[in-house]
Amino acid sequence: MSYNESVLKELLDLIPQTGRLEWIGIRPGKKQALTALKSVRMEQGSGLEGDRFRGSVSGKRQVTLIQQEHLQVVANILGKSEIDPGWIRRNLVVSGINLLSLKHQSFQIGEAVLQTTGICAPCSRMEENLGPGGYNAMRGHGGITAKVLQPGEIQIGDPVRIFKNCVGKMSINTSKVLMKQVFQDMTNVELWL
Repeated sequence: MSYNESVLKELLDLIPQTGRLEWIGIRPGKKQALTALKSVRMEQGSGLEGDRFRGSVSGKRQVTLIQQEHLQVVANILGKSEIDPGWIRRNLVVSGINLLSLKHQSFQIGEAVLQTTGICAPCSRMEENLGPGGYNAMRGHGGITAKVLQPGEIQIGDPVRIFKNCVGKMSINTSKVLMKQVFQDMTNVELWL
């Protein structure tokens, strides 16, 4: 590895910020409005309990996340004062951490540990939900998809942090089990932009 590659790797791995979970929503049925919750259980291999779009064990889209800061950007582009999180059909809204910096990373929210699996591109429903131009306003601001590595309860206000910053706060046994899962999953992850 060259000097420039090692410096870039160090920079990409440096994520000192701790975010915050601001909103939780589940989709009870196809094309139904999201139900906002204060807390929910995340299940390994499937996502949020009660969500219609629960992923499969190998699924990459078990949970969808978006940055609260991007909701304001989208609102500004569309000339709106705010965007209701339910309109964009993501499960979790977080603030204070750049979700794209979590690429190829595992991160913790509440008791649950997740792994980023890709970008969450907008769908055609954005035109319907946000009005004309909604789809293009969301491009580049759609957030990420993730899968659940460790199940657990999450609630509004929980910290969102890179997993390696959390390992020292867990029991040795839990850390070993999770690290084993992370390494197994890393062999199956496809590269994405």
